[in-house]
Amino acid sequence: MGFLNFAVGQGQKAARPAPSELMQGWSIEVMPRTAAKVDDFRALLPAGTRVYIAHIDGTPIEDMVATARRISEEGFPVMPHFPARSIPSRDVLADWLSRYRNEANVSQALLLGGGIAVPAGDFESSIQLMETGLFDRYGFTHLHVAGHPEGNRDIDPDGSTANVDEALLWKQDFASRTDAEVAITTQFAFDAKSVISWAERIRDAGVTLPIHVGIAGPAKLQTLIKYALSCGVGPSLQVLQKRARDITKLLLPYEPTEVVAELSQHKAARPDSLIQQLHVFPLGGIKTAAEWMNERGFVKAEAALQA
Repeated sequence: MGFLNFAVGQGQKAARPAPSELMQGWSIEVMPRTAAKVDDFRALLPAGTRVYIAHIDGTPIEDMVATARRISEEGFPVMPHFPARSIPSRDVLADWLSRYRNEANVSQALLLGGGIAVPAGDFESSIQLMETGLFDRYGFTHLHVAGHPEGNRDIDPDGSTANVDEALLWKQDFASRTDAEVAITTQFAFDAKSVISWAERIRDAGVTLPIHVGIAGPAKLQTLIKYALSCGVGPSLQVLQKRARDITKLLLPYEPTEVVAELSQHKAARPDSLIQQLHVFPLGGIKTAAEWMNERGFVKAEAALQA
């Protein structure tokens, strides 16, 4: 397994890097409105790439299911978001699951608490969604849960990690009670060290779930700082602010080269690390993100999609 090494001398043509294990089987996130701008995902993504569909509050379920059906028919496994606080009731959850299974052939889900302050109905957390047993009942084979390498102030207002840690251990136990494969997908990060430290810490606490690390695809620095502020990422925001102070980098588009290289080097040195794959947030556009990953990954995704 090789390291990523994207640095080249002035005037030299960049050599095609050796593939990193983390670059094999990466996934990507879309929204219905952004997916609609892509004529054919087969022209952008390696065969077998998992496509998450973000459920922005207020998006009609009909739009979500239609997007899932279209991407599934193009041959990609689809993992829609299920934001607990946006789901009014158990009956609505059952209806969504039925629609995804029967209309779009979906059997994967990312379970989230959701970003709205006041729940729409019965659910406040992803744990409550899991406790319904409905995902097993409807034959969902892969369930991913949120990971927070830099904490989450909505869950732990005091800045600690007590509540997120307790929830993650509950989900670890749940994984032993479900037929579905369970994994962790994280918020995007720009600071690899904080992600690695968190992964090591939760492993020491007894978590064995695979981690899919969120990274931001290439984008303008101003765009990334806006998203980082809205998502409350701490050490990662500091990385972006440091970059913004460097006049030589201020006007250049951000690329996740350094964070991917550092994560890949960690994985090579620690093959038993929980960190398993990369999940791309295409904040600068789906095509731009996919092209960047394809140029550096160039390995089909099917073999890595079982986690």
